[in-house]
Amino acid sequence: MQKTLGIVTILAAAGLAGCGYTPEQRAVNGAAIGAGTGALLGAATHSGVGGVLAGSALGAATGAILGANTTPPPPAYYPPPPPPPSCARWGSDPYGNPVCVRYYGY
Repeated sequence: MQKTLGIVTILAAAGLAGCGYTPEQRAVNGAAIGAGTGALLGAATHSGVGGVLAGSALGAATGAILGANTTPPPPAYYPPPPPPPSCARWGSDPYGNPVCVRYYGY
């Protein structure tokens, strides 16, 4: 029973290990990974199901706290590009449409 519970918990945690963009998702994933690790440590250090369940509960709580608090910062803000240069002199194309002939700063 101990090995089965530990293996099932580890497999569930491994399936969620790559996900997590928001603090909530990272908390859930951290809880799953922590529960699996705690279940394995509880099975290794105690005999009986109580050690597995206690290790799983402590690992899930610790993993959820650490997962939620290790959220990466949001991406940097990049300002919009500068506006195109202003037209210094207007002309017209062969069809009579206005066209900028010369820009400021060139």
